Amino acid sequence: MINPHFTEEHNLFRQTFRDFLEKEVRPNINQWEKDGQLPREIYKKFGTMGFFGMTLPEAYGGMDGDIWYNVIFDEEIARMNSGGFGASIGAHPLLALTHINAEGNEEQKQKYLVPGILGELVGCLAITEPGGGSDVQAIRTTAVKEGDYYLLNGSKTFITNGVLSDFLIIVATTNPELKAKGLSLFIVDRNSTGLSATHLDKLGWRASDTGEIALDNVRVPAENLLGLKNQGFFYIMQHFVSERLSLANGGVAASAYAIEVTLKYMNEREAFGKKINKYQVLRHKIAQMAAEIEMNRAFVYDLYRKYQAGEYIVKEASMAKLLGTQLADKVVHQCLQMFGGYGFMEDYPLARMYRDTRLGQIGGGTSEIMCEIISKMMIEGQEYKTPKAG
Repeated sequence: MINPHFTEEHNLFRQTFRDFLEKEVRPNINQWEKDGQLPREIYKKFGTMGFFGMTLPEAYGGMDGDIWYNVIFDEEIARMNSGGFGASIGAHPLLALTHINAEGNEEQKQKYLVPGILGELVGCLAITEPGGGSDVQAIRTTAVKEGDYYLLNGSKTFITNGVLSDFLIIVATTNPELKAKGLSLFIVDRNSTGLSATHLDKLGWRASDTGEIALDNVRVPAENLLGLKNQGFFYIMQHFVSERLSLANGGVAASAYAIEVTLKYMNEREAFGKKINKYQVLRHKIAQMAAEIEMNRAFVYDLYRKYQAGEYIVKEASMAKLLGTQLADKVVHQCLQMFGGYGFMEDYPLARMYRDTRLGQIGGGTSEIMCEIISKMMIEGQEYKTPKAG
């Protein structure tokens, strides 16, 4: 089926990227799952190929491409069947570099964005705290100005690339009395005195470096304030749309890949004298899931089109994230069942997929938070628009 959103250049990029992943990533995924982290070399290979700067400015080493390159990036990453790999390799450009590009000054962009695009430096975004979860307004990490520095104290948790990254974008309160309107962003170098990190052991996303961060009187130069003071909450809200669209698209792509590998298995597996793809109950389940995947994909693609056009889609992006991640959970659950006992074995793809897709309804804002955002906008008329800076 011809997709009107993708040009010939997009399709050529997809094939190039897929070939790269098949050569450099797929043979190593199992080892990275055991290691619990990605090697630095893969970031450099991504950077050398330009995969971190597809939508970032040419002035800093990017391609200045449109948003559809990010869509392709997410879809092809999903085919690697490692949520951990996708999280770590995606969080660097989508979360860290996006903030540097959008809020950073020229000096910060030269210091972090340029080497970040090349994969020479790896970044992370540290928002979530042990007591806050999805509630950004509950952040307790503080940043107190002392001369030419800020002193940061607090803790973060569930931070992708939280242990191995070279720099962290830390969200801290600079004016507790203002609550959400008193949050600011800071770029913190990994070697800063008082900063420590602990690797977290997870159910899924095993290849991802996920860490808990401790900040004990960390001295951060005042020039490392990212953007304007007390505007951090609004910067975060602004970028949540792209993150949620990415998670929705990733959920749909993971669902499609689950169907792909399941169809291959059904074509090979025989039971009671015939291939299992001949049994109506299984055929109809495949048909039902395929229909839901296409419906969700059409919705997500339309939202990307609107997002690129500058439309306000906070509610719709929350809906897409809610449904896309729920879809992945449901599809993978049913596909594992079609594999029978083999679906439960680690040598088959559905076991890892089953663990990894479960996090989709938690990370990036839980399904419950998505429902609350949607209900507030529909019932109470609440808006989440970014106010004018200043």
